[in-house]
Amino acid sequence: MPLNQDAMRAIINATHGQPFDVLGAKVEKIKGKNTIVVRSFHPEAAQLEVIDEKGKVLAKAQKIDEAGFFEADLGVGDLKKRYRLRLKNDGGTWEIDDPYAFPSLLTDYDLHLLREGTHQRLWEKLGAHPATRDGVDGVEFAVWAPSARRVSVVGDFNSWDGRRHPMRKHEGNGLWELFIPGLSCGQNYKYELLPPVGDVCLLKTDPVAFQVEVPPKTAAQIARLDQYAWKDADWMEARKGWNYLEAPISIYELHFGSWRRKVEEGGRSLSYLEMAQELADYVKDMGYTHVELLPMTEHPFYGSWGYQTVNFFAPTGRYGTPDELRAFVDAMHQNGIGVILDWVPAHFPSDAYGLAEFDGTHLFEHADPRQGRHPEWGTLVFNYGRTEVWNYLIANALFWLDQYHFDGLRVDAVASMLYLDYSRKEGEWVPNRFGGKENLEAVEFLKHLNCVVGEKYPGAMTIAEESTSWSGVSRPVYLGGLGFSMKWNMGWMHDILEFFRKDPIYRKYHSNMLTFSMLYAYSENFVLALSHDEVVHGKGSLLNKMPGDDWQKRANLRALLGFMYGHPGKKLNFMGAEIGQWREWNHDTSLDWHLLQYEDHQGIQRWVRDLNRAYRDEASLHELDFSPEGFQWIDCSDVDRSVYSFVRYAKDRRDFTVFVCNLTPTPHEGYRIGVPEAGLYRELLNSDAAIYGGSNMGNGGAVMADSMPWQAFQNSMAITLPPLSVSVFKLQR
Repeated sequence: MPLNQDAMRAIINATHGQPFDVLGAKVEKIKGKNTIVVRSFHPEAAQLEVIDEKGKVLAKAQKIDEAGFFEADLGVGDLKKRYRLRLKNDGGTWEIDDPYAFPSLLTDYDLHLLREGTHQRLWEKLGAHPATRDGVDGVEFAVWAPSARRVSVVGDFNSWDGRRHPMRKHEGNGLWELFIPGLSCGQNYKYELLPPVGDVCLLKTDPVAFQVEVPPKTAAQIARLDQYAWKDADWMEARKGWNYLEAPISIYELHFGSWRRKVEEGGRSLSYLEMAQELADYVKDMGYTHVELLPMTEHPFYGSWGYQTVNFFAPTGRYGTPDELRAFVDAMHQNGIGVILDWVPAHFPSDAYGLAEFDGTHLFEHADPRQGRHPEWGTLVFNYGRTEVWNYLIANALFWLDQYHFDGLRVDAVASMLYLDYSRKEGEWVPNRFGGKENLEAVEFLKHLNCVVGEKYPGAMTIAEESTSWSGVSRPVYLGGLGFSMKWNMGWMHDILEFFRKDPIYRKYHSNMLTFSMLYAYSENFVLALSHDEVVHGKGSLLNKMPGDDWQKRANLRALLGFMYGHPGKKLNFMGAEIGQWREWNHDTSLDWHLLQYEDHQGIQRWVRDLNRAYRDEASLHELDFSPEGFQWIDCSDVDRSVYSFVRYAKDRRDFTVFVCNLTPTPHEGYRIGVPEAGLYRELLNSDAAIYGGSNMGNGGAVMADSMPWQAFQNSMAITLPPLSVSVFKLQR
């Protein structure tokens, strides 16, 4: 028999890089005749027979090596004819289809796109896919590992034995693939890789796994993507024509596991299905337009809040299955609520089972630690200059928008992607080819990401968490920008919190912290974010940042939120602020919902609810968020009294609202401000109203403006300003 003994030993020792050259059915010339020979390696079997589809024995195989290597001579026949294998040992007899009887799963076109880095639906080819091939049910596996000498699928189904299911390699682009008959959803698997150097195998979780075990377990699990029946067609169709620039966008940012817990069941987190209706009801009642979920991709360390993602295509199993996450998003959409996913393409942890040195080389990350290791977070940085890595991340972004119907991606740590010297000292980073500190590959990656998202999923948003003065983050790529829909206004967040942290007696010396943001408010499409980062690591809750006694703290918080909703820009609040939580956010416990038994905390919640409703109902508060025509100072110079007033306009200039902010505990009566028109102004909102926990000082619901010129206006009105308050007025027509 013309079997290469070295090839057989390589199969037995799991070092053969092309098992299809040896295993399966082959036509070989024996005694001058073309004969079909079937070779198979089954270390668990004592005997092997080749049978046809009806169970008839075609040939009894010879065990030509005691390790479990079998060879059967089928004689002259049709190589394409179906055959199966019947195996026997002391434990019994069983039949299987031969994985090495099936042709390649990947077409030349797939291979071309994957090699070129333009396969935007990469998840449809890589990963584990239940499929039926030639009438046989099983699972298709495919993985990218170009430097590995051998890759095998291992799992519960083969005793995690890397000798049993070695994969076919496509030499041109380093893809390995195999169809294994008889497998089904829910079974655990990983890839065992023989690295280019050494004999110690790597055991890796599939980079495109759609489901993984709940940490601390790390195996991937076979799962389907095509079983969920969506019910949000109306929402998805309407989203295509959505104009986020002029729409009200008020985002409730939350950590899924600590929003609300089942105290009576050991303090466990809510599941996807439990959360779906509870959160939808709450967010809808509170008037938010969107929820933003801290990263939902699987992460081993719960305390990273998801920002140290290992499994980029798998939602965390802590709260349920992938389809149950789909049901959660579906429920949000059916209640008119958008869902934004926090997405982390900037870095990944170095866990041995993950992407780090995936095939024994620095495959996803840079090899040079000055480029490939993040010194602040101890994580690894993606190599955006590598075609396949670019493709992996672009496809991953599209995957969440496509398969889970997310309405946008908040892209984390964009600044760390843009700058080669981010968090690095001199000498610890490598300049770009022009000698600069800009990461040119990351810049092009982000531009391409935003263009593709805009093209493929109209109405979906991309929001950058970018903390520097990089120009044009939210400007179109064709105008030289990065192409994001919006950018978090980190400068505003820092300044406004520093201002409100001051004792009111000192605020007059820091008025620039309140007003400076208007000098750059239209340089980007900004989201005003009071995020999770501001209520952890000893920073205190928003309420506890405020100065004064308990009453003043609550009044200051209401004033801060009122000013935020008047300031141009979309809005984002992290969970807990809306109920006036005293303590810092703790990811291991629920929010302090018990505070709502107290009227003062009910008042803060009611204030946020009414701010959201006004923001949604009043076109002047959202239509021109990104246009200077939508804002006009009435007076920003009364710094001694810390009173600031301004007008917000809709596209129809006759539709406007007036904001007056008194940011000291001193009330003022008869305080005159200029206004665009004379007439009766309804007091739309007053943060000092008794229903919000205030002193109930105000203007009796309305005030008359006359034709007395004042400030830059031909009309004015004298109003009462409560202490530490924001008052909002609208002309009654």
